[in-house]
Amino acid sequence: ATVMQATPATWRMLIDADWQGDSRLKVFSVGEALDRQLADQLLERCGELWNLYGPTETTVYSSVVRVAGSAGPVPLGPPLANTRFYVLDQFMNPVPIGIYGELLIGGAGLAHGYLGRPDLTAEKFIPDPFGNDPGARLYRTGDLVRYLEDGNLEFGGRLDHQVKVRGFRIELGEIEDALSRHPSVRSAVALAREVRPGEQ
Repeated sequence: ATVMQATPATWRMLIDADWQGDSRLKVFSVGEALDRQLADQLLERCGELWNLYGPTETTVYSSVVRVAGSAGPVPLGPPLANTRFYVLDQFMNPVPIGIYGELLIGGAGLAHGYLGRPDLTAEKFIPDPFGNDPGARLYRTGDLVRYLEDGNLEFGGRLDHQVKVRGFRIELGEIEDALSRHPSVRSAVALAREVRPGEQ
């Protein structure tokens, strides 16, 4: 193998299993946030490390950046070709560099919406107020990000209660609702707990 793609949770399992890597290997990290500690461990075991970001609604990948050794957080990278990023406040105004806002994504890779869910489609896929193309839309990711001086994005968490566990989207509210419907449960709270730093 010369290229391998996996989630950070999978890369951690490989490292825990004493995987030594290969200096010829190109590593892609996808599906959830890549923390600096894991990135540094991967950089010791491969020739190249790339962080790929993008929700399924934008045809999986919206940005890619080659990761280098550094003390700071791992960036998300600039948008891919035919993809537009907007970091906006709650009033849909662009925020300055260094200020966190919600990431909205537009461009050729945007999905048409959710099958059989016109309500959710209308909530998440909104008209593009910045584009000139008729019918252009933006996808509201719910991801909190900020622009860095170099044009890359830095991930800052979620604006809602959605979490990612081993690369899978989990809606904690849906779990709480299902638990609360059981006759023996008065109330329920669901949360994602870190087993160790960066791993839920």
